[in-house]
Amino acid sequence: MGVFSVENGVFRLDGTEFRVLSGAMHYFRVHPGQWRHRLAMLRAMGLNTVETYVPWNLHEPRRGEFRRMEELGAFLDAAAEEGLLAIVRPGPYICAEWDNGGLPAWLTGRIRTCDPEYLGHVDRYFDRLLPQVVERQVTRGGNVIMVQVENEYGSYGSDLAYLRHLADGLTARGVEVPLFTSDGPADWYLTGGTLPGVLATVNFGSDPDRAFAVLRKHRPDDPPFCMEFWCGWFDHWGHKHMTRDAGDAAAVLERILELGASVNLYMAHGGTNFGTWAGANQAGERAMGDWRPTVTSYDYDAPIDERGAPTEKFWRFRGVLSRYAGEPPAVPPVPAVLPAATLRPVQSVSLADALEAVAGPGTSAPVPPSFEELGLEHGLVLYRAEVPGPRGAYRLRLPGLRDRAHVFVDGRLAGVFERDAEEPEVTVSGPATVELLVESMGRTNYGPLTGETKGLTGGVLHHQQYLNGWSSRPIPLQDVSAVPFADGSQAGPRSFFRFVLEVDEPADTFLALPGWGKGYVWVNGFCLGRYWDRGPQRTLYVPAPLLRAGTNEIVVLELDRVGPALELRADPDLG
Repeated sequence: MGVFSVENGVFRLDGTEFRVLSGAMHYFRVHPGQWRHRLAMLRAMGLNTVETYVPWNLHEPRRGEFRRMEELGAFLDAAAEEGLLAIVRPGPYICAEWDNGGLPAWLTGRIRTCDPEYLGHVDRYFDRLLPQVVERQVTRGGNVIMVQVENEYGSYGSDLAYLRHLADGLTARGVEVPLFTSDGPADWYLTGGTLPGVLATVNFGSDPDRAFAVLRKHRPDDPPFCMEFWCGWFDHWGHKHMTRDAGDAAAVLERILELGASVNLYMAHGGTNFGTWAGANQAGERAMGDWRPTVTSYDYDAPIDERGAPTEKFWRFRGVLSRYAGEPPAVPPVPAVLPAATLRPVQSVSLADALEAVAGPGTSAPVPPSFEELGLEHGLVLYRAEVPGPRGAYRLRLPGLRDRAHVFVDGRLAGVFERDAEEPEVTVSGPATVELLVESMGRTNYGPLTGETKGLTGGVLHHQQYLNGWSSRPIPLQDVSAVPFADGSQAGPRSFFRFVLEVDEPADTFLALPGWGKGYVWVNGFCLGRYWDRGPQRTLYVPAPLLRAGTNEIVVLELDRVGPALELRADPDLG
């Protein structure tokens, strides 16, 4: 058993003054088979603690349906075995550039407030989640030293009754280690997002003197702690790849430590937004502007890159940290990569021909139902309605589209609509059959627009008239094992393609699809995530544990444009 406490503005571990040198690494963004290597890399950089969020929507994707609940505990145990303490940030909201900020899409009630309906869902989830945190606290022989209350709440609201409910709920469920909040270093953040008796920490990427001065003004008795030192950044589809100069980041880290503060590197190792879990942001100071979906990679320009290799930033940070914490352990070997290769599809099938095998049951409704009403987290929905006639040619409009739609008129592609983009001019004469293949991308994860729905949220207008009488077929993308492939690769866009990869010994690789448009990739049934030719990301990371010696299957769902081949590369291309 141990004690981690705050005494006279100083952290103490078992009575000895202690500086938290932490790095963010999310267990849900790293294959479990690679946890130990990545954690060892954190230790080798000079850190003594690992921090992780917990995404509620991953663990309860549908109400009452819990899954993968044991992973957090297993990760904390792996961290302990690698000699690392742990900070847990259980939400319920986490941001993290994760779909919907970690909140399940099915939530009801007014999110992030003390609304009783919403809190009922939170309490039930915490009842299931927190025991594995509680039993791993340092006070009970484990390695958890701190637990967060909500996340950057001052960026969203000022419902202190809500924060108090969460803090009291954590304590009532057995959390004994210090609780904390984290917010930006400004008065409106710190007055809206903090609680008396709960430690306050700040998040920033530069100017630590100013940030800690603001924190000290509001919380003079709390130890200085940068809970998120943004040493890199994330990417959005269609925008520039973000990087940060390693020397600049190391200089800011040095200043944080010169000031006597504790720090959590965000991110120390970013990992990957596997599957469809990448979130999205709204542009602008108030986070209410254009919608920008996040790419599959969460490399983050972190000191430990997406496949676990040290970067220049790693070596610079290791040098800084060694001056404050002594010589770190040796750096583990970099994982091997497969040799470069080119693969061509051996089988294919159109989505239309595979529909009965991959789609859920159809529904009928006066207006197009949302993805959430169809019980779909992400994927595709095929909507169909009839345009009455005879009538002239009028423009079709999709107000409130979330997020992308291929529009077909009497079976022929008429145009592709995208959220927050100028609509193509698609005119339809009646009578006609209109079909819309709608794709969801990431839900907004930060700001006042968190909690959005997906689909044709504003209906479909033909001129000024709503079209009614919709049939809908949800197409989830979690499982492609039932896709009825046929030999050959002549299918066009909106088709599945199957590739075969022979491997002598599994190793990491990077998968590229030059000449292809937009879609999804699965390796041995595991969804790597989305690709899109607009970049900046051009390769998808394939962790070695997904592969097996012998024959491996790669499946691609292409929506826009079919390329000639798939490539395996030794190096990433993130833009």
